[in-house]
Amino acid sequence: MSLHPFQLPGSYRKERELLVREGIETWPGVASLDGEHLRSLASTSPGSEARLLRLRGQARLVVALDLAPAEAALLLHAGIADASALAEANPEDLRRQVGRLQRRLIGSAVPPPSLATLRSWILKARASTGRSRN
Repeated sequence: MSLHPFQLPGSYRKERELLVREGIETWPGVASLDGEHLRSLASTSPGSEARLLRLRGQARLVVALDLAPAEAALLLHAGIADASALAEANPEDLRRQVGRLQRRLIGSAVPPPSLATLRSWILKARASTGRSRN
């Protein structure tokens, strides 16, 4: 179970309010939402379905791989939507992809995840999906 606090950026205020109103205040709670429930929530509130889907993808990475929410968001925005995609990733290509994205989003003040960190994420993803190292 994820011990990461359920904190969202200010730009997700409406989605957070919606989730809290539904009693969903944890990453595992968001990760467990099915598509029908998400569509239903989005149709009855100001929260965007696409943003709720992104949050669910982020939550699933947080929960499945015990990543920090910011790490999961970075992977998600780099095109890694779930543990299966991460399990298939090449560490060097992922480093290039994540590093490029991170520099565009927040500049070079914060270094991208190290190759060792990315490899550990990939190994966690392989273990969680039952994929071998090959």
